[in-house]
Parts: sequence; structure tokens; C-alpha cells
Amino acid sequence: MTPEAGTGPDPFAPVSPRYGTASLADVLPSALAVLGVPGSADPLGLTARLAGVRRIAVLLIDGLGWYQIPVAAPYAPTLAGLTATVGRPLTSGFPSTTPTSLVTLGTGAAPGVHGVLGFRVRVPDTDRVLTHVNWSDDPEPRVWQPVPTQLERARAAGVAVTVVSRPEYAGSGLTVAANSGGDYRGAAGTDALATEMLAALAAGGGPTLVSAYHPDLDSRGHVTGIDSVSWRVAAAEVDGLLARLVDGLPPDAALLVTADHGQLNVPADHRFDLDSDPRLRAGVHLVAGEARVRYLHTEPGAVADVLATWSELLGAAAEVLTRQEAVAAGWFGPVPEAHLRRVGDVVVVCRSTYAVVASRTDPGEAGLIGYHGSCTAAEMTIPLLVVRG
Repeated sequence: MTPEAGTGPDPFAPVSPRYGTASLADVLPSALAVLGVPGSADPLGLTARLAGVRRIAVLLIDGLGWYQIPVAAPYAPTLAGLTATVGRPLTSGFPSTTPTSLVTLGTGAAPGVHGVLGFRVRVPDTDRVLTHVNWSDDPEPRVWQPVPTQLERARAAGVAVTVVSRPEYAGSGLTVAANSGGDYRGAAGTDALATEMLAALAAGGGPTLVSAYHPDLDSRGHVTGIDSVSWRVAAAEVDGLLARLVDGLPPDAALLVTADHGQLNVPADHRFDLDSDPRLRAGVHLVAGEARVRYLHTEPGAVADVLATWSELLGAAAEVLTRQEAVAAGWFGPVPEAHLRRVGDVVVVCRSTYAVVASRTDPGEAGLIGYHGSCTAAEMTIPLLVVRG
């Protein structure tokens, strides 16, 4: 794995997370440093750039990878202009998937530390697979994810903190894990998101932090694919949101725009199907993860056989590793003992545009067009746009 963010021409080049120097985990600590929160590191170097700023809005646009911005540019001129003038690439964490990234942003910690280690993970010592986007209060969020959030740190230092997201996400396990410490404002669409973000920025008389989330670009990409008509419409809606926020920023405010991951289209002939090839189920007790990064929890004594079978069948389409090898590669950051068994005994990391679907047991995911989760530049490289009022 190269340690550099993938900014070159190859969207399938492997990328390693740049925790502590240029990753999603570094956004909120740097923002808190600007706001004067004691003990906040500034690995992104925002303090000098944003001198005098007392209010910061952080907007995460789901699915807006660095490599997707040129595709969106014809429909998103504001986004394209900001990228060219005030943009730089960061990396997401690994896996490059929404639940992991939302908690990485919110805690300022690598995934191994906060423990939300994938879209779906096994609850250790059970046969239960937890889907983090459908998580309520079991496991208890502050036990499953034990790291204090950056929003809690900010509030304890006297910063006014607000979270703006869809109303239906309020109080979910994922929201608690990622965003504890912020007052919640529900915003059902793009116009409401802009309105609530700007209102929250203007409401406080002192240091202010607003953290917001916009999901539509990612959901359109999943269902209809990158650069589909529907995806282009979503890109234009993102552009309108950015234009309104930039125009409405108070003079002592800044807007930070980032993403949780990128995305790529997976053709039908690049899909391996767990439910149609019994060899892929042999020795596997439980399957978690998602189509681009599979976690295989094996039957006792079957790790070597599963590793060999999957390596042979998938060949150049995936890197197949043991848990120990995946952790040693540093993709997750440090992984404490309490979180290790949330990762599969075998980890399957898809390359290029390949995926491992389950057509019968998970037909919804198998029917998608756009995917993410793996460590290609197209998925792992995300933007940071820094705009002053």
C-alpha cells in the first residue's frame, strides 16, 4: 500500500489511510484547535489559515470522493470552483464506508480505536451481525463505541455545538456514537439543511461548531450509478447547497466540506456471488462487512482452508488476508483487544471494480450499481474544502 493519498490518474491504485496527518479523523480536531479548545491538535494546519474565525460549519457529503468531483463538475460549478481554489485531498479511514467514517469524523479517532469497524460487523460471542445504519440501542452505543466525541470535547470547552441531519436519524445508535454532545436539528432536505446550518451558525454569541450531513449523492450513486441522470441531479443539488452556504457565511465563520468516502460502479460480470458458489461458503460460519470488504468468520480450524479457497477463486480481483495481517497492515489504525473480533478471521478486500455479493441473503445490496468500502483511490480519497466567510 502506498502511504500517499491517491491524486494521480489511476482510480484503482491502493491507498492507505493517513491517520494523524491528512485523514477524515483529523478534521474536527483541527477545527477545534481553530476554536481554541484546549488540547486540540491541528494536523491539517487550519489555525493559521482561519485566524479570527469563531464559528465553523463542517458539512459531510456522503459519497463525494475526490475522484468523483471531476465527474460532477459539469453539474456543480460551485463545487468545481471551490475544489480548484480551496480544496485538498484527504483519506477516509478503512473500510471506506459510511458508519465507519461518520464515527471517525465525530470522534477524531481511527476505526480500530472507536470500534465501528465496518458497515456490518459480528457482535463477538454471538451469531448476530450488527448493521450499523439500522442500530438503535443494542449494543448500547456508548459501550460499543467508547471514545468521547470531538463534539463533547468542544461543548465542555464552552463551544456551542449543533448537529444538523435528517430527522429520522435523531437518537439512532450511529448518531449517538458519532455525534454525542451536539444539539440536534432535523433537516428533511437540502433547503432545510442550509437553513438550519446557517441558523445554528448565527445563533451563538461565542465559539460555535455545526456538524452536518447530506446523504443523497451516495444513495443515488448506489441505486443508479455514478454519472447517471439521477446522480447528476443530486450533484446539482449539492452545488446549490454549497452556493447557499458560502453566500450565507457570517464574516467570522468558516465552512469545511468533506466526505465519508468515494464510490465506483461495479459491472455485473465483476461480481462474485456467495449464494451461487458453494465453494465460497465452505468453512465459513458467518459473513459480515459489505460487498467490497468482506469479513469471513470461519468454522473452528478452517481459516487456512478459507484463505486458500478465496485466494484461488478470486485471484487478482481481491486481496485475501487473515485478521492479523489486515490489522498489521495498519488500515484500521491501532485495534485494541476488545475490538479485534469484530473483524473477520479472514478479510477480503476487493480490487479494481470487483465485489462479492449475496444474491439471495442480501438481494438489496446485490442489486446496487455503485459501491465503496475498499482501499482504492476512488473510494478512499476524499476532499477537504476550506471556505472563509
